[in-house]
Amino acid sequence: MKKHSLFILFFISIQAFSQEDAWIYFNEKPNAEFYFANPLQMLSQRALDRRTNQNIALDTKDIPISLDFIEQIDAVNGIVVMAKSKWMNAIHVRGSINAIQSLASFSFVSEIDFADASLNGILIDRPIHSSRNSAYNKSLENQTSFSYGNSNNQIEMLNGHLLHEQNYTGTGKIIAVLDAGFPGVNTIQPFERARDNNLILGGYNFVSRNDDIYTADDHGTLVLSSMGGYTENQLVGTAPDAAYYLFITEDIASENPVEESLWVEAAETADSLGVDVINTSLGYFNYQNPNYSYTYEDMDGATSFISRGADLAFSRGMVVVVAAGNSGNSQNPHIATPADAFNVLTVGAVDADEQYASFSSEGNSSDGRVKPDVMAQGLSAVLSNASGEIIVGSGTSFACPITAGLVACLWQALPEKTNAEIMQLIKASAHLYTNPNVEFGYGIPNFAAALENALQVNTIFENQFLLYPNPAATKVFVHLPKGYENAKVVFYNSLGQMVLEKRDVSLDINIESLNSGLYFYTLTVQNVVHTGKLIKK
Repeated sequence: MKKHSLFILFFISIQAFSQEDAWIYFNEKPNAEFYFANPLQMLSQRALDRRTNQNIALDTKDIPISLDFIEQIDAVNGIVVMAKSKWMNAIHVRGSINAIQSLASFSFVSEIDFADASLNGILIDRPIHSSRNSAYNKSLENQTSFSYGNSNNQIEMLNGHLLHEQNYTGTGKIIAVLDAGFPGVNTIQPFERARDNNLILGGYNFVSRNDDIYTADDHGTLVLSSMGGYTENQLVGTAPDAAYYLFITEDIASENPVEESLWVEAAETADSLGVDVINTSLGYFNYQNPNYSYTYEDMDGATSFISRGADLAFSRGMVVVVAAGNSGNSQNPHIATPADAFNVLTVGAVDADEQYASFSSEGNSSDGRVKPDVMAQGLSAVLSNASGEIIVGSGTSFACPITAGLVACLWQALPEKTNAEIMQLIKASAHLYTNPNVEFGYGIPNFAAALENALQVNTIFENQFLLYPNPAATKVFVHLPKGYENAKVVFYNSLGQMVLEKRDVSLDINIESLNSGLYFYTLTVQNVVHTGKLIKK
């Protein structure tokens, strides 16, 4: 009997992995001309306005994926379409190896990428998809004063309360929460204020393919409560007046790469709705099928489907805030994906005394970039559970939304800033910005200082050519007077040798390739030459 049972379990295990997951990439979008002529058919007016405000042009990634192509793939015997992505022009399928390989016969299929990397190259080479992209005091008539209760520490650590006191509480900003479920959000008291003010805008359950978002695991409820919850004298979220879309992308019943594809699909939906900030307290490293799992070397920002999708979300003008992960105490203490993405704000966890929480996943990314980016309280964070009880919970899952809420508040205060500028202001305000490390990244941000620094740049340097911050560690931003754009910046070492040149610069320059030391630079735009010195940390 025992032997028979083992045989059954082994047979079930083999059967469980007989179906493979893969991404099928298409080579065209037949309806592009129509959508470029009718942009409101693919993006909301709010989404278009966000693009306009940041000078982001529409491109083919915005065009919906061809439904005809999907239907033809779905009609293939043994193939199930699990998810789709217009940004990647790809679909996620499940089927046998032979069935998936047969899809190469379609003329519109350009690439097949198996989740099991060992299967790639059998028919079509593994695709390489890179998403590298390439002071004054404001007087107010009214101030907001919240009774934070036990949640005061997690807000005041980041000086978020100083933004709230200036009425920057997230009003007018929309945050999309991509998580595992939101039970209780439609009924419990901590979200009553949000419901009464119509701040829960809706959402979608991508796992079940229905509108039932107030279901499944309560992890999303806990996460949302740290941003949008409100119980006076007990819990105040960091963005109590922001609006929220709730998307379920995490399937708690299994761990499979399809969740990455569902995440990207949800991010695309968030983009189309005009969302400003995406919060994702999710991360992927090990899957039930070990052939799908990642290694630390894969945490390079360009390997995983979800990290490439997160970078594309950034390229559309959103700020993506990601939890670093909770593997700091494990044999593999490093960040998971999409925390490795190039242009996300990755958040690690500290305790109430601003000390490193030992479970918080470490950086850097495998290609050497600073990760995590910033830290917030993730040990004993104050939250609401699905029953409406005010509790404490621990994890970078909560440090992440505590930060994301304040990202929305800062952006409310600085509506003219781009997503890249907002992220840089936050990093530059952190206490270890000039000396980051693998546990803290750039450290604990100071959102009040980020706001003050931005206002100083706006007023003092409004009509000046400027490279800032100075000193700088990883990036410098270019500020040009009105009427000037697309500068050329050249850096020289102390011997007068050119070490770095960037043309058509309109925003930021990556200087990580430069060694620490003093450099001279010339900034040239429209026959005007500005010179200066830069200290590289």
